Parts: sequence; C-alpha cells; structure tokens
Amino acid sequence: MAEKENSTQGEDNIMFSPYKMGNFNLSHRIVLAPMTRCRALEGIPQPSMGEYYSQRATQGGFLISEGTSISPTAAGYPHVPGIYKEEHVEAWRNIVDAVHDKGSIFFCQLWHVGRASHSVYQPEGAAPISSTSKPLSASSKVLLPDGSIGDYHSEPRKLSTSEIPEIVEHYRQSAINAIQAGVEIYFRPISLIKDMYLVYYVSWLFLGC
Repeated sequence: MAEKENSTQGEDNIMFSPYKMGNFNLSHRIVLAPMTRCRALEGIPQPSMGEYYSQRATQGGFLISEGTSISPTAAGYPHVPGIYKEEHVEAWRNIVDAVHDKGSIFFCQLWHVGRASHSVYQPEGAAPISSTSKPLSASSKVLLPDGSIGDYHSEPRKLSTSEIPEIVEHYRQSAINAIQAGVEIYFRPISLIKDMYLVYYVSWLFLGC
C-alpha cells in the first residue's frame, strides 16, 4: 500500500514539475487540449471565449485553442472561430491578452476539416474539399447549424494538384494572423492535411509525463 502511495505521489510530482518546451518554460505539465466549443457566433470569437480561456490559464501554464478555421471552406461545425479575417484577429487579440494576463502560453490550432465538412458549411452550398472524392463512412455523423445531428451526404470534391498551393497559403497567412493576434506560435495537424497523407489519427502530445 505504501509503495502504491509513493508511486502516486511521484506521478503528482512529475505533473506539477516545471518543463522546458523549446523556448517556453512551463511551470507544470498540465495542458489545456483543444476542445471545440461552438461559441464563435458567425465565426467571430466572442468575449465569453476570453472568459473561458482565462479561467483555465495559470502562471506558466500552456493552452491550445480550439480548432480555428483558416478559410471560408475550413469549418465543419457551427460557430467555430476563424483566423482569416482582420475582425477575427482583433477578436482573438482580446482573448490572447486575457490569457497572457494570467501568465499562460497560448497556441492557436489552425484547422481545415477537409471532407469532414458538409455543404451547409461551404460557401454557396458547394461540396467540401478534400484529397479524395471518397466520402466518410455511412456511420459518420455531423453536427448541423440548428444543433441536430445529420448524415454526411455531401460527397467531397477532390482537389486538383494546382489547388494545393492555395490551401498552403491559407495556412501560412493564418499563421501570420495568429501571431499578429498575440499567440506564441501556431499548431496545425488537422484533417485536410491528415487526409492528404493518409494519416487518420493525431498523436497526443505528452510533455515528458
């Protein structure tokens, strides 16, 4: 019993011990992972998001934002935030400032959901873009703007090779926008890129735990 307690105490000590992550010095190893909240009305980050993130910020802590759309074709959920317009940047800046006031580091997760989108989220109801024309499995479901759960009946449109540089440019510009909003760096493993390389799972990030 005593041995088990000592083991648990050792794990606790590791969780709350400092960690150097590149150029960043964390005071502990508990990270806020990205969680889609659907609170950015019409894609604009709201003041309530600043409260949400600042409540979870600590001195020397590390937060990763929810998936943040890089372009009008990137979303696959209702009311997810964007980072491709100046008004997005201004709204994110207030949120990042609130996190920094608590002493935390803030990364922005740049997002394009690829074929996991739905025509209802696409400009003029177009098909979602992807690296393939193959839709998601019939068992997959999508959260629709009215809050109901629907089917992925939209067959994705396979990108041509000549279109790929435009997607890369969207990521590049969104990274610049995120840095202008004040985040320390950007984070981008998400769905369209994963599909392009046939990688279907993103590894969890463990900070030496």
